[in-house]
Amino acid sequence: MRKLKLTLMALSAVLFLTSCQDTERSEPVAQQTENPMVDEKIVGSILTAEEQAGMTPQEIVGRLQKGNENFINNNLTQRDHSEQRRKATIGQFPKAIVLSCVDSRVPVEDVFDLGIGDIFVARVAGNIDNEDIVGSMEFATAVAGSKLVIVMGHTACGAVKSTIDQVDAKALGMESLAALMNEIEPAIAATEFEGERTSENAEFTNTVITNNAMMTVDDIRKASPTMAKMEDEGKIMIVSAVYDMASGKVSFLKE
Repeated sequence: MRKLKLTLMALSAVLFLTSCQDTERSEPVAQQTENPMVDEKIVGSILTAEEQAGMTPQEIVGRLQKGNENFINNNLTQRDHSEQRRKATIGQFPKAIVLSCVDSRVPVEDVFDLGIGDIFVARVAGNIDNEDIVGSMEFATAVAGSKLVIVMGHTACGAVKSTIDQVDAKALGMESLAALMNEIEPAIAATEFEGERTSENAEFTNTVITNNAMMTVDDIRKASPTMAKMEDEGKIMIVSAVYDMASGKVSFLKE
């Protein structure tokens, strides 16, 4: 009787261990069938030299507009940033360079639904140009192969509003800021507008913001004969745009 009990106990132990092993073997199988489905939805690749070379400036504008639609509709592309980061160590082939304001409410890559290695981004309050910015653009286009230069202003720009209201930054001990605001002044002077010319008037302010972006494009062409020549040859485009803070929409401006 005792032997029978021991035999039954041994048999139970074997069955228990066997069932555990079967369970352990089945879990990885289920996991393996799920992972490929998830991976297909996540972008881990980055732009290659061939892809960059194969795009036209006009095509890039279209892609950025589509990306902006994704941003507006809260349908951003899922990306494996760790994988993109690893691949980007080999080199970079961005399709465009964007000159934006420093405003923290304008997340440039997100606005166009872009990831690591997709674009160069230069930022300065009021999205004005200077020698360093233009030099960075020359590197992006003539050296690194980008096909599009965008000067992107945005509504409710604090730098523009302060300049409209003639805030005396120099008197406040901020001489560098005063010099920056002087670069925005021509856009205000060039804005023809009937009505209240203060930052409280959103229509006037947005008109200045638009003019400032367009005038910066003209300044870039004058400051860089290299990029002006590339644009004349159809190798690149230099364009202006305005980002609407309320809607998230980027409107490309016509000259």
